[in-house]
Amino acid sequence: MSLTHGSGPFGGRPAGRFNREIDPEGLLYLEESPKWIRVRFAGETVADSRRPRLLHEHDRLPVFYFPPEDVRMDLMHPSGRAETDPTKGERRFYTLRVDGRTAEDAASTFSGEPLVEGLVTFDWGAMDEWLEEDEPLFGHARDPYSRIDVRETSRHVTVSIGGQTVADSRRTRVLFEAGLPPRWYFPIEDVRMDLLGATDRQTTCAYKGFASYWSVGDEEDIAWTYRDPLFDALPVKHMVAFFNERVDLEVDGEVHDPPRTQWSQG
Repeated sequence: MSLTHGSGPFGGRPAGRFNREIDPEGLLYLEESPKWIRVRFAGETVADSRRPRLLHEHDRLPVFYFPPEDVRMDLMHPSGRAETDPTKGERRFYTLRVDGRTAEDAASTFSGEPLVEGLVTFDWGAMDEWLEEDEPLFGHARDPYSRIDVRETSRHVTVSIGGQTVADSRRTRVLFEAGLPPRWYFPIEDVRMDLLGATDRQTTCAYKGFASYWSVGDEEDIAWTYRDPLFDALPVKHMVAFFNERVDLEVDGEVHDPPRTQWSQG
């Protein structure tokens, strides 16, 4: 995921440890990105920057911030809403109005923290389109410190739910993603698909694309696949993965304890 999210070193559940005490609360890291980023709303490009800033913040996903000269400030109108962020200071919100369309509180600026003073950020979901160079971005800003590796493995991997084996394979592919537990992807032939029921849920990953889900018994949305993945997930296209957090997982006969993540129950 990132340096500052998940099990990254400055995330909420660091996987490792430092040789001295480090308090990540309130930690900010701002860097200038070499990528050309554009933001579009109602047919207008509301931000166009070849020097956007990327803010990394403890236990949050990275966020783009833009110099005001790279933003269509004439389309932004103060909404009157303001709030105080304990780390970044006072936040003032702006409403975007373009050709009869309105996005309330869709942009904001901070004052009080010199690192982000005067920079403009946008509510990702309120915008129609984000472009990195000439390619669309999905879900959130891509983190330059995130990495995905997919490896074929002959390890014997089984998944059981409620005492019943639902997947058993020696030809899985394991997806290693920065800040997340390893995910074991099974060939569909090695999964008891008769036990899986498709659901309407779909999620978006900035790196892997759009995931579709299945439930197993009372376990809702416990398995997923990428039918039309982005580049990072092409090796696991149409394969099936399960949330390690909510199943009984064995690898070469060794029981793996469920990891604690945002997908854990309880």
